[in-house]
Amino acid sequence: MIYTAMTKKAIRLIFQAHAGQTDKAGLPYVTHPLHVAESMEDEITCTAALLHDVVEDTAYTFEDLARMGFNEEVIEILHLLTHDPSVPYLEYVRSIAGNKKAARVKMADLLHNSDLTRIDHVTEKDLQRIEKYKQAMEILKEGEDNGR
Repeated sequence: MIYTAMTKKAIRLIFQAHAGQTDKAGLPYVTHPLHVAESMEDEITCTAALLHDVVEDTAYTFEDLARMGFNEEVIEILHLLTHDPSVPYLEYVRSIAGNKKAARVKMADLLHNSDLTRIDHVTEKDLQRIEKYKQAMEILKEGEDNGR
């Protein structure tokens, strides 16, 4: 984890924003963005990793995050990482592949979400989701290989 004024602000926010939320195993949801952020190498990607589900899964908006002082580059990455349900999933992933920092956060997100040891009872739906995530990781890897 990278500890700066901005990442500490993001940590405080995710505990507030995700309060009461749990993951598929019933664990506090905040463990997920913390885990994703642990693999980031700079302040911008660490902050984006911490905040990557805030707009998608809570009442906070991009405008709220900007008012709180999160910088434009973080907000831009969060726009890319926030999936609009009207956009097909793999198309959404392709749009992320064009931004190295967003792609790095998304890859870490997908890797953590693909860890089936986090789930007590793996279902067919879980296995199907993992296959979709494998496709998404291939798209992100192709983008990286193409120098994006």
